[in-house]
Amino acid sequence: RERLKDSSDEKVRSALQAALKQNEELRARLQTVHRIADTSDLQETQSRSCGLHTSLSRSSCASEFYDAEEGQHGEDDEEFEEDAEGRRSRNVMRASRTKTINNISNASAEDGCSGGGGTSAVGGRAPSECSSEAEASSEDETVSSQQSDMADSEYNNMNDVVANEERVGATLTGRRSKLPAPRPSTEGLSLWNLLTKNIGKDLSQVSMPVALNEPLNMLQRMCEELEYSELLDKAAQLDDPLERMVYVSAFAVSAYGSAHLRACSKPFNPLLGETYEAIREDRGFRFISEQVSHHPPVSVCHASSKNFIFWQDTRIKTKFWGKSMEFQPLGSVYLKLERPDSSGKDFYKWNKVTTCVHNLFGGTRWVDQYGELTIYNQLYTCKITFVRASYWSAKKYECHGTITDNRDHKVVGNLFGKWNEGLYTGVRPSARCIWRPGSMPPDYELYYGFTRFAIELNELEPDAVNYLPCTDTRFRPDQRLLEEGKLEEAERVKSQLEQNQRERRKAKESQGIIHQPRWFRKTFTEDGEETWEFKHEYWNVRKNPGFVNMNLEPLW
Repeated sequence: RERLKDSSDEKVRSALQAALKQNEELRARLQTVHRIADTSDLQETQSRSCGLHTSLSRSSCASEFYDAEEGQHGEDDEEFEEDAEGRRSRNVMRASRTKTINNISNASAEDGCSGGGGTSAVGGRAPSECSSEAEASSEDETVSSQQSDMADSEYNNMNDVVANEERVGATLTGRRSKLPAPRPSTEGLSLWNLLTKNIGKDLSQVSMPVALNEPLNMLQRMCEELEYSELLDKAAQLDDPLERMVYVSAFAVSAYGSAHLRACSKPFNPLLGETYEAIREDRGFRFISEQVSHHPPVSVCHASSKNFIFWQDTRIKTKFWGKSMEFQPLGSVYLKLERPDSSGKDFYKWNKVTTCVHNLFGGTRWVDQYGELTIYNQLYTCKITFVRASYWSAKKYECHGTITDNRDHKVVGNLFGKWNEGLYTGVRPSARCIWRPGSMPPDYELYYGFTRFAIELNELEPDAVNYLPCTDTRFRPDQRLLEEGKLEEAERVKSQLEQNQRERRKAKESQGIIHQPRWFRKTFTEDGEETWEFKHEYWNVRKNPGFVNMNLEPLW
């Protein structure tokens, strides 16, 4: 009996020692996690920046690769200050505040990679650090359930930091961080009856209920594609043409980064002659777009900065398949990186892939992207395949591609990832993260799935009212009413605007008048492809004497 007792005591003693040893190991791991996730710099950021309430540089989108040192755009700020007399003092203040934000970002950028999970709204690591972070996180996941209480405490602390960072980011942009009202309820709206009445028709020309819209239009959607324009800024600074193609490819994919959150609404169709401008001193570019054709609907845009020139024309072809709807973009996207040694080698051109909205009448509506996106350049060609989701597979949103040298047609690089989560280059597990979407704002599901950048696009800033043409989208009343949650008024005004447009078209046709776009002209490429060229008149007119003295056709 004594031997059994001694044996039992020995087992208990051994088990206790093993438990204590394991506890020490777990405590050491938690200390390592705490050291890696040190938030001292972030707390300093909050205390230093909460009172600014102004322009945050490109870090507001929390892009994965963001380098805080790229946030200064002094030359562009000076150029934008000359656009309108009333903007000068405001831009000087912005430049000063942007410099302050960059200093803050430099301090926090050393801490970690700002992924889509929202770990940082003020800065981020260089992309080369992403793979090492992934390895560290995989080791942390091995922590056992015996230390769950301590881990929960650490996790909650980090969640508080993330929440605080998101609040800071929202105030630092200098623009609004929330829409005036959430999306109105669409109960009682029969999409089935609407679509069955228009089977075989081009749905881009069919008037849809305003309840199906989001408070942005196609002109603004094209500007939204520049949300991650810092990828182009980075590309323009690289000497290696292959690396430039990698970043341009990431930019092309980033245009789809939030599409999966926008399945329940569509953008407004612009009226003929409608325009939209965006001057983003915080991102270093200015943008202008115009609706140049109504039948078929064609939207064109032009954006420029000291690092790039970006332009495109978009025509959407729709197909209704019973339970789903396809949107096939026609036209091309063009990009020129502004480099002193480019010699024509930094021109890029690519197409867009097909967008499909599934489960129109039942279940959870979701968006898929599929097709091949091909980026052409004099030195390299990149082909990215957006994989079509299968009903028999849980995999969604995947994309992969290769970069080929045009001289010997050999594959010199590869890309992979998910168009809604991030893009990587290289080979697993040492692949390098090039881009990852920024964190979403609070309650984004209630506000059309808009990103922080999308929320800012339709904001009508008080000092911009006197400098915008009367054709600018921000003056469009039905879109503004929808943004304010006034659904019935928006529906009534939308119907009236569309009727007025039909009457204007009939009056012009009876007089033999053909609509001439104001800021763009139709032209053709060397291979005979139709495209639209920016006249480079808009910004000069805006600066002197302004749009007040122009005879612009009233649209609303």
